[in-house]
This record gives sequence, C-alpha cells and structure tokens, in this order.
Amino acid sequence: MNPLLLSLHKIFARDLAKLEEEIKQYPTEESLWNISGAIKNPGGNLCLHLCGNLQNYIGAVLGNTGYVRNRDLEFSARNIARKDLLAEIQKTRQAVSSTLEKMDPAVLEQEYPAPVFDYPMTTSYFLIHLSAHLGYHLGQVNYHRRLSVE
Repeated sequence: MNPLLLSLHKIFARDLAKLEEEIKQYPTEESLWNISGAIKNPGGNLCLHLCGNLQNYIGAVLGNTGYVRNRDLEFSARNIARKDLLAEIQKTRQAVSSTLEKMDPAVLEQEYPAPVFDYPMTTSYFLIHLSAHLGYHLGQVNYHRRLSVE
C-alpha cells in the first residue's frame, strides 16, 4: 500500500477505534445526549456526524458504497441507542478501510471528485483534512463524555 494511504488508513482506524471506546465509556445512554448551556452538540450527535461525514466523503464518493448522507439528521437525531451508534461506527470503519485498501495511489494527486469547499483540492489534501476533522470532533466527544461523568 502507498505510504500515505497506509498512514491515513492507520490514523482513521486508530481514531475510529477511539471514538468507539469513547461512546462505550459514557456512563449512561442518556448522557450521550446531554446538552447544557452553550454545548448544543452532544456526543451522540458528534458520533453520527463523524460517521456520516466519513461514510459520505470516503465511502460513497471514493469507494462507491452507495451511502446517502442526511447531514441534518446527524445533528437533530436524539436518543439513538448506544448499540446503534456503535454499529454505525463499525459501518464507518469498514467503509473507510475497504475504500483506502482498494484505492489506486494515483487518485491521491487527482482533484477530489466532489465539490466540498469553494476551491479545488487534491484527494490527498482532502483525506488529510478529513483526518483532522475526525480528530477535532473526537476531542469534543472526549470532553463531552468527561463532563457527563461529573
């Protein structure tokens, strides 16, 4: 496997495993959905958002999985069972892993095939962005979970 694809594969696998661990560590199913004050995106919604994001931009766009994203639902859904969130993480892990394993390394330097920002970018640039996006929200999930314990 191409060194960049291998690195991205490992980082996505690591961080999705960490997301799974975080969701399992919430003290109760209800605490996954707690909001307070300025915190409007609870861990459950952040989990749905990360899964939808990766299944769309990596799975559907690059891997042709057929996934159809409902971004609004990622932020509006509530009280989804922990087991269902964990199943969604597993689907995401599979979509990301199988897509990156099959990807032709030449695609990395080609323009990402779907419009995302107001400018074109290479697929490698966007995959690195998606990895950073996952890490950013994973930190929020961790913080939200720890607030839920107190």
